[in-house]
Amino acid sequence: MTEHQRPPRPVAVVGPTGSGKSDAALDVAEALDGEVVNIDSMQLYRGMDIGTAKLPPGERRGIPHHQFDVLEVTATASVARYRDAAIADVEAIRARGRTPVIVGGSMMYVQALLDDWDLPPTDATVRHRWEQECRRLGVEKLHEVLAERDPDAARVIEVRDGRRTVRALEVIELTGRPFAASQPPKDRPTRWDTTIIGLSAAAEWLNPRLETRVERMFRQGLVDEVRGLQGGGLHRDSTAGQAIGYAQVLDHLAGELTLDEAVDRTVTGTRRYARRQRAWFRRDPRITWVDAAAPDAGDRVVAAALASAGTAGG
Repeated sequence: MTEHQRPPRPVAVVGPTGSGKSDAALDVAEALDGEVVNIDSMQLYRGMDIGTAKLPPGERRGIPHHQFDVLEVTATASVARYRDAAIADVEAIRARGRTPVIVGGSMMYVQALLDDWDLPPTDATVRHRWEQECRRLGVEKLHEVLAERDPDAARVIEVRDGRRTVRALEVIELTGRPFAASQPPKDRPTRWDTTIIGLSAAAEWLNPRLETRVERMFRQGLVDEVRGLQGGGLHRDSTAGQAIGYAQVLDHLAGELTLDEAVDRTVTGTRRYARRQRAWFRRDPRITWVDAAAPDAGDRVVAAALASAGTAGG
């Protein structure tokens, strides 16, 4: 990039799980000389490959990928840590004159990276108190407390995600406002004027795909993957251990679920998560939507990206 050239405008490819984001992002990266930046919180974890549908290195078309495999399963994923690291990656890619292609569906991570979000305060004493409540009541009961105080937050946070439930209740107590009130409105320009392209996926098209995908993950060895990760410190109460699929397999390995029950609950959890993703992203008017079910969905995503870069047809 010469001294007088403007750095390339990033492109983000978002949408529900199973909608084809990874392949579409690779198409965009090839078209715009890009590098991929992950924005899926569970793909940050090293070794969590099958259950997160992480694209193997051999299938990445030689395109550099960032923010994959950067955490051990014993680490706590942090929105703030991710945001700072991903900002550094995006700015380094732009400085090289290449296009950052941001891909994933972790809702709060997307907002933290693409918006100027002043993340809510923390207080160790308040958090510890809610963690004690979680142990006393159980995570599902604590989630019911959150649903009473902030229904919008409860719809976004998984019922069994104790860490994020505790965090939301901490923020509500500290700020006196709903958790979502700390988030920036979606009518402002994105960071770096990023183009956001969303893959829309109707439930009747997506749900059968998700069921097939989950069954394929179990056939490919998800149980063995989780068993191996247990040796590295993965456990049910950790952040990584609450990921959909991993949580259910851990329950199976603990004797709490049969294998069939683990598969069924993973399908149900994945569908529920996709439904929350659809609702979340639909509220963002800045997203250009492409029908994921269209035979040429990848081409349409590329066309939208080229148009935003001012190179359509060029």
